[in-house]
Amino acid sequence: MNQRMPSILAALAALALAGCGDPPREAERRDADTDRWYGVEQVMLGGTVFATHCAACHGSSAEGAEKWFRRLPDGRWPPPPLNGTAHAWHHPLWQLRQHIREGSDPEHGNMPGFAEVLSEAEIDAVIAWFQSFWLDEIYAAWLVYDANSPEPSGHQNGLE
Repeated sequence: MNQRMPSILAALAALALAGCGDPPREAERRDADTDRWYGVEQVMLGGTVFATHCAACHGSSAEGAEKWFRRLPDGRWPPPPLNGTAHAWHHPLWQLRQHIREGSDPEHGNMPGFAEVLSEAEIDAVIAWFQSFWLDEIYAAWLVYDANSPEPSGHQNGLE
């Protein structure tokens, strides 16, 4: 099988989903410079915010903890990579935002919530920054996943 076939199929699926009559979801919009939902300015801001608030745990290049896939002695998970080499692309945009705002479930991880520290624009910038590391194939697959993972009603903007 052609090695590019999965990425071509993911891109076609994303295009098909984008043309289904509803206005495009935020993650489906394209910036002229990045061809992604975010722009260069967001990535630049996100790098600064990430370095200040996230790099101590997730690594300076969003590479995560060395053994992120093994539970710590207390049963919690270490910080995962966010650079496209792990499972971050399995989370839609609304869920990435929620996780940064609210932090991890204390039974599963040690990530604090940043709702009182970061603005919504800074949270989006952080996501833009780590997604800028994602290969086009990973990003295309994420677009499909995001398009098929609508935000639960009553949960928008962190409201429950």
